[in-house]
Amino acid sequence: MSKKRESEKAPASFEEAMAELKQLVARVESGELPLDESVTAYQRGTALVKFCVGQLEKVESQIKVLEGEMLKPFSQNAGTE
Repeated sequence: MSKKRESEKAPASFEEAMAELKQLVARVESGELPLDESVTAYQRGTALVKFCVGQLEKVESQIKVLEGEMLKPFSQNAGTE
């Protein structure tokens, strides 16, 4: 039961979610998980991806506000301008 609660717990941050997602992907790709654990890992991964997308959308909204509703294209040589 504690395993289920742990898997439903929301990550504390975007970085924590990405780290957990990376670990889940590695475990699933290893091919060593039983089928039921693979399904559980997939479900948790889906929840983590949704969390990350939500966090990215929040940040994008904040940037739009800061940039006056106009996102500027990213330039790799921005530091040289």
